[in-house]
Amino acid sequence: MTPKKADKIATNLLYVIAGIIVVILASLLAYILARGIPHISWHFLTSPAKAYEVGGGIGIQLFNSVFLLIITMLISFPLSLGAGIYLSEYANQKSWLTSLVRTSIEILSALPSVVVGLFGFLIFVVQFGYGFSIISGALALTVFNLPLMTRNVEESLKAIHHTQREAGLALGLSRWETVLHVIVPESLPGILTGVILSSGRIFGEAAALIYTAGQSAPALDWSNWNPLSVSSPISIFRQAETLAVHIWKVNGEGTVPDGAAVSAGASAVLILFVLMFNFGARFIGNKIHARLTSVKG
Repeated sequence: MTPKKADKIATNLLYVIAGIIVVILASLLAYILARGIPHISWHFLTSPAKAYEVGGGIGIQLFNSVFLLIITMLISFPLSLGAGIYLSEYANQKSWLTSLVRTSIEILSALPSVVVGLFGFLIFVVQFGYGFSIISGALALTVFNLPLMTRNVEESLKAIHHTQREAGLALGLSRWETVLHVIVPESLPGILTGVILSSGRIFGEAAALIYTAGQSAPALDWSNWNPLSVSSPISIFRQAETLAVHIWKVNGEGTVPDGAAVSAGASAVLILFVLMFNFGARFIGNKIHARLTSVKG
């Protein structure tokens, strides 16, 4: 077999593999959306769930998912940004501390989400006394999401050419000022893309939240904005069944008469949000990159 023919066969094989992946993803999305979109309506998106009646919605669960996502990102982003900056800019020489940090990140990234959920239950729910609450779920998701975001920040910072660092130092900036005013703004598109993609991962997580945020969605008093009240929408100390947990619960318990329709509709909403996060990451990242580099996207 000639090298030219072998190269053509290998190229066609790679195209086939890529096509299989696309077909699998497209089939999965088409199946979920085709089953679920007919059940989506404004009433379905805003009304509360009903355990033993027909016609329940996902309003509270959808709000809980968004609110929990915001709290999680407020906790995990500063930690991952600091860890990523340290690994990229200050951990150039191997030491026991650098090896410890990298090993910890690798171990955390390999932990199954259900194990993180059990850890969150034992530490945040029981030991810290937070109970089943949004803060317990957010802390557990921080443990779950921290390795991914840290690696994203580190890789985004490393992608910046070393001449950018040398230029900042040549202008009289300190190392920290160079990182803060030159490197981080330049790597912002990559960091933001990673943050949005991580948000999609958090939004669809269920296993870790079953043991930490709870499996019930108490009624909320939308006129109560006291953050310490368990009936307040902005309280982080209340139970919060998320959309992904609700799908698992509806299919597992079988107490909802129209459970199949609710599950299909909720799954479609979840997929649409995840797609929105992914396409939004690409769009926003390209826009910011075009603005920073003065290149039309």
